[in-house]
Amino acid sequence: MGGDFAPKATLQGAILALKEIPSTDRIVLFGPEDILSAELHQMGADPASFDIIDSPEVIGMAESPTKAMMAKPNSSIAKGFGMLKRGMIDAFSSAGNSGAMVVGSIYSVNTIEGILRPCSSVIVPKENGNVAILLDVGTITDAKPDMLYQFGILGSLYAEYIYKIENPRVAILNVGTEEEKGNLLCQSAFGLMKDSKDFNFVGNIEGRDIFKDKCDVIVCDGYTGNVVLKLMESVYRMLVKRGLRDEYIDRMNYEKYGGTPLLGINSSVIVGHGISNDIAIKNMILLSKEVHEVELSRKIQQALQKVALNNKD
Repeated sequence: MGGDFAPKATLQGAILALKEIPSTDRIVLFGPEDILSAELHQMGADPASFDIIDSPEVIGMAESPTKAMMAKPNSSIAKGFGMLKRGMIDAFSSAGNSGAMVVGSIYSVNTIEGILRPCSSVIVPKENGNVAILLDVGTITDAKPDMLYQFGILGSLYAEYIYKIENPRVAILNVGTEEEKGNLLCQSAFGLMKDSKDFNFVGNIEGRDIFKDKCDVIVCDGYTGNVVLKLMESVYRMLVKRGLRDEYIDRMNYEKYGGTPLLGINSSVIVGHGISNDIAIKNMILLSKEVHEVELSRKIQQALQKVALNNKD
């Protein structure tokens, strides 16, 4: 029931995803069972092809995440996290209230030991055809230097295991490339990262370098990252509206990526875009499957254990 075009777009995306996954995998749908079944019949799909968990309550996009999770235990998000916590599903994704997805993750499957706060990311298409990971993009708007350091670890692992980037280059998004540039957050984070043995730190990059091949992971606080994300989206929509399309511009389309894993929690949770259409939903589901199968959360746990050992030494 999550997203601006739910449940139609969500169900259409699930139908598309069903065609691309093995028959041994199951897609679980959370929402009012009567509505979902009726919609699936209308679309010519068999409701028995899915596991439908009756969830009559809906958390709206503008509701307070913490209050809504407590007040609506029968919502699709609350029930989804309940099943994820009990191991009844392997991954959970939604294009609904992103704040509720973060709150649900923290209070159900919990953050990985040692993680200060989980974060979210976005894929940035480079001019040369590759991609970079930008994080955080809105989960933590008032980050601390040690959080940015952890973003470097999380982004590096995500780039390596999901996008197969070997020895990812990590950079801080700043107003200049020199070490002393930027606000206190960026300066302090640079001091922590410059001698890091936990990832391949390459220094600062500026906003004009985001689409260039200067790094593979771009670290920033959630406030800055969200501004960059919304700017990228608005530029893409403006170009398409003016009829300006090519292979590179098409790679800026959020539909291609589906969503982003919430990094730093003990499971596989994917947060989709609120305006997701059927293609975006399909890709969100397929991404959740991939994140689970590569055991991203376990690899993050192992990396943090190694960091802790290095700090003891």
